[in-house]
Amino acid sequence: MPNRLAHETSPYLLQHADNPVDWWPWSAEAFEEARKSGKPVLLSVGYSSCHWCHVMAHESFEDQQTADYLNAHFVSVKVDREERPDVDAVYMEAVQAATGQGGWPMTVFLTPDAEPFYFGTYFPPAPRSGMPSFREVLEGVRSAWADRRDEVAEVAGKIVRDLAGREISYGGPEAPGAPELAQALLGLTREYDPQRGGFGGAPKFPPSMVIEFLLRHHVRTGSEGALEMAQDTCERMARGGIYDQLGGGFARYSVDRDWVVPHFEKMLYDNALLCRVYAHLWRATGSELARRVALETADFMVRELRTNEGGFASALDADSDDGTGKHVEGAYYAWTPQQLREVLGDDDAELAARYFGVTEEGTFEHGSSVLQLPQQDGLFDAEKISSIRERLLRQRDTRPAPGRDDKIVAAWNGLAIAALAETGAFFDRPDLVDAALGAADLLVRLHLDDHARLARTSKDGQVGANAGVLEDYADVAEGFLALASVTGEGVWLEFAGFLLDHVLARFTDAESGALYDTAADAEQLIRRPQDPTDNAAPSGWTAAAGALLSYAAQTGAEPHRTAAERALGVVKALGPRVPRFIGWGLAVAEANLDGPREVAVVGPSLADEGTRALHRTALLGTAPGAVVAVGTPESDEFPLLADRPLQQGEPAAYVCRNFTCDAPTTDPSRLKTALSS
Repeated sequence: MPNRLAHETSPYLLQHADNPVDWWPWSAEAFEEARKSGKPVLLSVGYSSCHWCHVMAHESFEDQQTADYLNAHFVSVKVDREERPDVDAVYMEAVQAATGQGGWPMTVFLTPDAEPFYFGTYFPPAPRSGMPSFREVLEGVRSAWADRRDEVAEVAGKIVRDLAGREISYGGPEAPGAPELAQALLGLTREYDPQRGGFGGAPKFPPSMVIEFLLRHHVRTGSEGALEMAQDTCERMARGGIYDQLGGGFARYSVDRDWVVPHFEKMLYDNALLCRVYAHLWRATGSELARRVALETADFMVRELRTNEGGFASALDADSDDGTGKHVEGAYYAWTPQQLREVLGDDDAELAARYFGVTEEGTFEHGSSVLQLPQQDGLFDAEKISSIRERLLRQRDTRPAPGRDDKIVAAWNGLAIAALAETGAFFDRPDLVDAALGAADLLVRLHLDDHARLARTSKDGQVGANAGVLEDYADVAEGFLALASVTGEGVWLEFAGFLLDHVLARFTDAESGALYDTAADAEQLIRRPQDPTDNAAPSGWTAAAGALLSYAAQTGAEPHRTAAERALGVVKALGPRVPRFIGWGLAVAEANLDGPREVAVVGPSLADEGTRALHRTALLGTAPGAVVAVGTPESDEFPLLADRPLQQGEPAAYVCRNFTCDAPTTDPSRLKTALSS
């Protein structure tokens, strides 16, 4: 019989709806039940494409004996971290403080007042490698709760007090200058892996936000070292197994330092960020590899993640059926030499094995290999390789596909909108711009209420109950601002303004300018979450700083400019110390230091050839964080266009800082020069 999760919209929660565990969703009712029954709460947090979440679910939560014990002695609460990032953040901070590490599934035991007192992540069904079994953990917690409850309450209270006393290193409301950004570059240089690209050791994550900083820093300073780190890292990732060499798109991370074997789940946010990075790398260098990867990644998102409602699904699972009914990580993507021969025949299979790095020993598990591009493309016949790739992709399409989490997350769709809008504009792909518009329409139609308050998620056209957090408001505003620049439709600028007004009113500390991840009127947890560091995606804090800065450049809105600069104070404090973990903040700081430049393109019509040429040139300008407005002189949709006339009846472009403009030009080549240095 299904449990309470059967009424939820989260695909992750629905995966647990048929467990014998009597699960509750996160709710006041769950904690009231714990108070009434006198039981502690088991909080289990995960997400649908999490491999170890699936493992623990199969081993423990689908086991009747384990479920019976849980049901007798605990109130069990299941949370989708992608729906409730605030709940996840608060308790992950406690887990990391107590154990020195974190991860998912996250397993936390709470008092009925939601105060944590025991922590962990994955627990096996039997003791393993010094790790207790899940049953042993449950029995130990039950014993402590029954026999030493006062001690448990004291521990829980101390943990909550310690969390409440933690303060971030804000650094004051002053944006970083050139010295701090130079120090950040030096710090990145020290952590750079010159043999393999990227930063640090295994596991290795795509440093998309750091690459954005490096590209912007190169334009502002001329630093060849910054550009080389960006180029080399992008090439290594694109040639590695972390990139899907057949279907496009990136896996979440590489388990090794060489980008060979990925953790195979594909996340929307990674692919949106990396699509934009490769498009920006092409814009800066003209790299054909960057162009190909940007377009293939965009096509992957549209082909495999777009939902019937026009938004973009959250993720594809790492696991899939290996053909025997067993779910295996990477089964959909890995190849053996024999499998190549079965599809291609002996001669083409030998060529494919050399081209994609498939060996008899294998680079993955059980003699299989993850496809790579270890050699230069020019050594092989392009037409032959194209045929091989098409045949392999057709065969792979017949394999059982990984599951898809169809949940629409507002923030991640905002990132996808920005990436698809810009990629479509750069490469003359109006279909990609249309896909961005479709997702934006969905967010406005379904996620925004009459007061421009944003819902975090939806699924199958049904909006979720959870309120948007700071990253939702900031990333959706970022997407709308990019869409306004690409399409010349001022309505997207207006919607971005609505969202950013909420950031100022409900997420910002009026005294210090610091930002919180949840609104002042949101559900109160044991701590109001606040984290300025970038992780797999920009933090809400740095994303808000970037969107506020761009909006101020488009409109001249001084409160938004001031808020952006105050928010960047944390980048001044953290950038020189931990640059890898505040890459988007550093990129925004580069834009702030550059102006950012404001480009107004006016013409008799958006369909006019001369207007289009200037508009395209403006979008392709590499000035850090430049904003673009395009329209007719009579347009009132973009404040940046006010009092910007045509020049002798010809379309013209104005390059400005703080609404003070250089002499206009009608020549795209002069505009390009103005925006490239």
